[in-house]
Amino acid sequence: MKKLQFLKPLLNFVFIALLITTVSRIVLFLMYKERVEVVENYWEIFPVGLRFDLILISYLSFIPSLFLFLVPDKLAKYASRFLTAYCVLFLFLIFFMEIVSPDFINQYDTRPNKLFLEYLIYPKEVATMLFKGRIWTVVAVVVLSIIALCFGFKKGGRLFTVRPTEYKYMLLLFPLIGFFLFWGARGSLTSKRPINPSNAMFSNDQLTNCLGLNSTYTLFYAAYGLKNEVDASKMYGKMDSEEAITRVRKYMNVADTDFTDGNLSLMHVQKPDTLLSRPYNLVIFLQESLGAEFVGALGGMPLTPELDKLSKEGFLFTRLYSTGTRSVRGIEAVATGFLPSPSESVVKLSGAQTDFFTLGALLKQAGYNTSFIYGGMANFDNMGSFFNGNGFDNIIDETVFDKDATKYAFKGTWGYSDEDLVIKANEYFKSMGDKPFFSFMFSSSNHDPFEFPDGRIELYEQPKKTVHNAIKYADFAIGKFFELAKQEDYFKNTIFVVVADHNTRTYGKNLVPINKFRIPALILGPNVPQGVKCDKLSSQIDIPPTLLSMMGMKVETPMAGRNVLELSDSIAGRAIMQFYDINAFRVENKVVIMQPNKEPLQFEIKNDTTLVPMKLETELAKDALGHVIAADYMYKEKKYRLK
Repeated sequence: MKKLQFLKPLLNFVFIALLITTVSRIVLFLMYKERVEVVENYWEIFPVGLRFDLILISYLSFIPSLFLFLVPDKLAKYASRFLTAYCVLFLFLIFFMEIVSPDFINQYDTRPNKLFLEYLIYPKEVATMLFKGRIWTVVAVVVLSIIALCFGFKKGGRLFTVRPTEYKYMLLLFPLIGFFLFWGARGSLTSKRPINPSNAMFSNDQLTNCLGLNSTYTLFYAAYGLKNEVDASKMYGKMDSEEAITRVRKYMNVADTDFTDGNLSLMHVQKPDTLLSRPYNLVIFLQESLGAEFVGALGGMPLTPELDKLSKEGFLFTRLYSTGTRSVRGIEAVATGFLPSPSESVVKLSGAQTDFFTLGALLKQAGYNTSFIYGGMANFDNMGSFFNGNGFDNIIDETVFDKDATKYAFKGTWGYSDEDLVIKANEYFKSMGDKPFFSFMFSSSNHDPFEFPDGRIELYEQPKKTVHNAIKYADFAIGKFFELAKQEDYFKNTIFVVVADHNTRTYGKNLVPINKFRIPALILGPNVPQGVKCDKLSSQIDIPPTLLSMMGMKVETPMAGRNVLELSDSIAGRAIMQFYDINAFRVENKVVIMQPNKEPLQFEIKNDTTLVPMKLETELAKDALGHVIAADYMYKEKKYRLK
């Protein structure tokens, strides 16, 4: 056994890493035991977890192995220093990712992924949010991290010291260790492809599946996947672009003669019921994290009295579903009508920063003043750059509010309050006079750490800073906006829509928690049907075509969404939902779910929380794939442009 002492640093590294990930998985299992135990074969999270732990550890063990086998004895002292630093730092990373995982899972119902990476870009906002809303979590993480680092560097010198040994033993063991590391990193010797996170999906519950992973692996995989994030064919399967476009077209409710740009485009003419010589203004008020479950008019909690009252004056969508779980995905759907895909939202993609179709670009071309109004910093999530490069002339954000800060009520972590936002917007719209305008407003108060001014609402619960109170305050601001707007001349010439970007926390026992994608949308304005409910299953991408029709405009657009006013009862409702790297294509009570590198699954939807497996319909699965491939194609080939 003495001859094998030189392997001790490697074995120590493997053992400690496995100990950290295994203990963490047991803790997470106990935290979510009530939910996980409902899943058949839930115990598989442990063998699956061991497999993925070994994959991660095998990758991380390559460099230590090279040092142990190839560094000459005379350099052992320097090798020991490097190996100690390497092992301690990576063990700390594994430890750190596991101790921050419970809070991330509690918020997003999955382990840290590319969303975790995206938030690292905004350290100021994230740090402020954490210190104001999760101070004890921050304290615990910092204390545990300091203890772990101190322990690691104190004991690391002894645990990871390189020991000289005879080369004949090293030469004999090198191929064997190399083989096991290759096997471990690949995860299998029989599979044609290396193991990836899709192999951890043994159930229809997203949370249970993710417990079988470890957070360092999911973070590294997310970083690796960024280079392929716009290549849908590598994730879900290949399809010819023309077939994909054809499959999207058949859901668009557009006559063949109205398509204007050949077989490889969605460009088409959309005509309103009534063509106006002077089309109406348009205001989109995007609401942060306002799920249907919180809206009284949709059978939810009694948190939106103002929106409920306004619903009697307008056109209310009752079965509308968001396309994703992030604000940028909601912006993508409502401002551009672009199909959701496993790639990042076009708001953040480099190829969409100029000359990409948006309502702003379309209406600017028609002579409208165009603006984006947001109480926070427009550089967050790249919004300012995207809007500015695609038809929005005026960006009004926190920096503009700051110039006259004393007149506004409240500034928090994410900028000025929704109340300040609507006051600013009303002032701006008044200044337009008779000039036609389009504005995209985006709220922010209903966002962790849920800050808003005192004395505006009767709190729903204690303490003050909760999501329910924040939603009630956001609703208060909606009411205030329309109270102000109704006193102004522009009100009678403007179409308004209040629509959510997504729900608060998107989680559930299914691969795609469909119930958490249901959101409100209310359209008000001249000639808008009053007190009417649209019960047709609809997608967030259906909002912009419907708005353009209500504005009285004849337009040419590449949007795949449908004008719901023209949909007869015989036309099936459709919704598309992107849940991280899983895509759900729903047609009435059937849904096809596509996962990376796996065959699609089909379910019957008994209700939004009960999905029953059913036989896959080939054509429906191809339609689902076609919508994703079409989005990929239009982005890459620059087909999503103004004529």
